[in-house]
Amino acid sequence: MSTPQQESNPERRIDLDWVRILAFGLLIFYHVGMLYVSWGFHIKSAHRLTWLEPVMLVLNPWRLSLLFVVSGVASRFMLGKVPLAAFARARSVRLLIPLIFGMLVIVPPQSYLQIVESLGYSHASYLQGFADYYVHHYLAFSAQFCPNPCIAQPTWNHLWFVVYLWVYTMALAGVLVLWPTAADRIGERLAVVLAGPWLLVLPCMVFAAWRLFLSPIFPATHALFGDWYAHADYASAFLIGFLLARQGGIWRDLEQQRWLAFMLAAVCFIVFILIYAGVFPRSPMLRWFAGSAYGCYQWLAMAAVLGFARRHLTADGPVRRYLTDAIFPYYIVHQTAIIVIGHALQGTGLSAASEAAIVISGTALTCAATYEIVRRIGWLRPLFGLRMELRSAPAIARQQPA
Repeated sequence: MSTPQQESNPERRIDLDWVRILAFGLLIFYHVGMLYVSWGFHIKSAHRLTWLEPVMLVLNPWRLSLLFVVSGVASRFMLGKVPLAAFARARSVRLLIPLIFGMLVIVPPQSYLQIVESLGYSHASYLQGFADYYVHHYLAFSAQFCPNPCIAQPTWNHLWFVVYLWVYTMALAGVLVLWPTAADRIGERLAVVLAGPWLLVLPCMVFAAWRLFLSPIFPATHALFGDWYAHADYASAFLIGFLLARQGGIWRDLEQQRWLAFMLAAVCFIVFILIYAGVFPRSPMLRWFAGSAYGCYQWLAMAAVLGFARRHLTADGPVRRYLTDAIFPYYIVHQTAIIVIGHALQGTGLSAASEAAIVISGTALTCAATYEIVRRIGWLRPLFGLRMELRSAPAIARQQPA
């Protein structure tokens, strides 16, 4: 059953604003967790928390795909308000300016500290060392420090999401130039195909197919070129959001099937984690089951989140309006804050809990302080993905998520 707010203003999706806010918030905690698990990351804590990996695997398959779904919905609503050329121009400004600024200013400390920790790159002071690194290595526009870690400089690191979103948006705009009615026609037909239980089954099969057939050949790199598994995964999620944004029946079905999606997602995750943990002897058949379970879990978890959000996350207010505007600057800054603070705490002898608490609180304060400064200075706003003009609260309330 839809809320009055949703019915009166179907293109002000408060529930999706909250989904976007919470998904980015979880991303910050996820990246803090990367300091403590065995998976590769730019720097590492001295502590290893083996119990944390299964917890992070709950989020890993769907957290980013969900953001692409929400971005697809936002793109569809925006296209309903402005011409296609204005849409492409606005999205390019909102995404490319923060990307370029981030690569030149925000990301370099991450790469520098990665080199410091992996290769012992050092000078008389961190400031001198960073300046030398930035001029002679980061701006080299080539692979540096090969063979280990051999990272391309300059790099976008966590800002790959911005790159991919811009590419998908421009590709979509190109299709709509050639076929202006594609969104409505394909969306309506897709909604018919996905009616009822097929809403959970067919997308599940798509994501499972990508996992089974593309992931083994093209493991995710976030390097844009050759990253075919990631493109298939994220572009599918973006298109699902874009094509189904205006299909009210689909969103009602997601809400009605939320518990079923949740239970099926739990089953798929349990199957995947048991195989991942090596409970059963490895075999090609088990790898096939694991890939299928992973792909299905991706969509079922997203469907459950979207369904529960539509039912419960419909309350509006100043907190939602503030975070809707703030979350993109938070995203731009958060990983650099995590890495700088995490590196500074090395050798302090703190327990894992104390260290993590400082990293989390320090990152939150850095993000909040950055946003509070940036939103008050007109020329800084576009560098962090905010509109140039200083807007009133009603104007901010009308903003659609990225």
